[in-house]
Amino acid sequence: MRPVVTSSGVWRVMALMMLVALQGCATVAQPDARDPLEPFNRAVFSFNDVADKAVIKPVAKGYKAITPDWMRKGVGNFFNNLEDVWSAVNNGLQGRGLEFSDSVGRVMVNSTIGLLGIFDVASDLNIERHTADFGLTLGRWGVPPGPYLVLPFYGPRTLREVAGMPVDTRGMPVYNIGDDATRTLLPVADVIDLRAKYLNAGDVLEGAALDAYSFRRDAYFQRQRNIQYDGNPPEDDVQP
Repeated sequence: MRPVVTSSGVWRVMALMMLVALQGCATVAQPDARDPLEPFNRAVFSFNDVADKAVIKPVAKGYKAITPDWMRKGVGNFFNNLEDVWSAVNNGLQGRGLEFSDSVGRVMVNSTIGLLGIFDVASDLNIERHTADFGLTLGRWGVPPGPYLVLPFYGPRTLREVAGMPVDTRGMPVYNIGDDATRTLLPVADVIDLRAKYLNAGDVLEGAALDAYSFRRDAYFQRQRNIQYDGNPPEDDVQP
C-alpha cells in the first residue's frame, strides 16, 4: 500500500506502538531471523488490521458498489501510469535497458493516446510493465534487505525499503503536485482503489491463514525475492 500520511505522523505512531509492544511481549516462541522486531511488528499489524476493517475496507466496499467496472479500471490505469514514471527512473538507475525502454514507452503511449493513462493502450500493444521503486533499486545495487518491519498505514517493508521511502516520496509524481488539496486527495483515492481490487483476496486470506501475520510476512518475502530476481531467485539464496 502506498503512503497517505505524513512521515512525522507515522514515526510518532511507531514510537508509541514500539513501547506497547516491548512492554507487553518481550519474547517470541518461535523467532524468525528475518523478523527480530516481531513483537513490535505484530502490534502494528494488529493496528493496521483494525484500521482497515473500521475505515479503509468499508470505504473501498462503498467505492466498488457505486462505481462501475470501467470507471474503476480507468482510475487504476491512471495511477499505474503515474507509477510507471517513477519505475522508468529506477529501471534506468538499475541499468536495465529493456525495462527502462518499456517503462518510458508505456508512459509516452498511455499519457498521449491513453488520455493521461486512463486507457492502458501500452498493454494492448504488448509493452510490458516493470514496476520498480528505490528500495528495489538499492536491492539490485547489492544492499541486503535487512529486518522485516511493519509500518502504521504503510504495511510491510524491509529496512532497505524504509531507507528508500524518502526518495520514493520525492520522486513519485503523485506526491509532487503543486495544489495541496489534489496532492492529498490523489494518494487517498489510489489507496481506496487499490483496496477495492483486493477485497475478495483479503477475505480469502483471513479465512485460510491460521496465523495471518506469519502468512503475510512469508508471502511478502517471497514476493520481494521474486521481484528482485525477476521470478528466478537462486535456490541457495538466504535472506540475512
